[in-house]
Formats: sequence, C-alpha cells, structure tokens
Amino acid sequence: MFIFDISNPLTLVLMLAATVLLIFLAQEIKKSYVAAIMLFAYLVILIVHVAQLATLSEEFRYMVTTLSRCVAIDFVFVLITFFSYLWVDDIEAKVSGKKSIDNSLDWFWKKV
Repeated sequence: MFIFDISNPLTLVLMLAATVLLIFLAQEIKKSYVAAIMLFAYLVILIVHVAQLATLSEEFRYMVTTLSRCVAIDFVFVLITFFSYLWVDDIEAKVSGKKSIDNSLDWFWKKV
C-alpha cells in the first residue's frame, strides 16, 4: 500500500517551504485562487489519508500510527492554507475595491 508519508521530516520541511512560497506568491500577485488551489490540494490529501486509514486491512495495521500523524499534519496544513486564503482574499478585495468573501476576521487582520 502506497502512503504519501508527510510525517517524514524532510517531506514536511519541503511541503512547508512550498506552502510558504505559494502563500507569498499569492500575496504578491494579489490573487486568492493560488491559495485556494493549495487549500484544495491539502483537502484532497486529507481525504486520501482518511480513506486509507478507514480501509486499512489487517496486514497493514502497523501503518496506523503513520497515517494518524499524516492526518494530524494534514489538518494543520488545511488550517494554515485556509487562513492564508482568507488573508489573500482580503488583500485582493482591498486592491480591487470589491467586498471580501468573508469579513468576519477583520479584527484579526487589523492586528496582523
């Protein structure tokens, strides 16, 4: 069974670096769809890891801890990319003079 093991430290560092670079790119070009693509990709990875964990056969029970760590890390990346999407969407809305998708975090953005 193939598992995209993101609990490996090297993979984790590379994914974090790619995430930070893509968030910076989205912020620089002021396009929220870059962060949305990242969010969608991490959600797909989360769904795949949960499906693998749910359908794990008895012969692969030793992978439960690895998959559990991967699911936890996936949640962290989804949280990071969700907030970055909201942040870049707010920046894009201010630049283009449109209303943002969600203004409920205005108090948070003022402190950032």
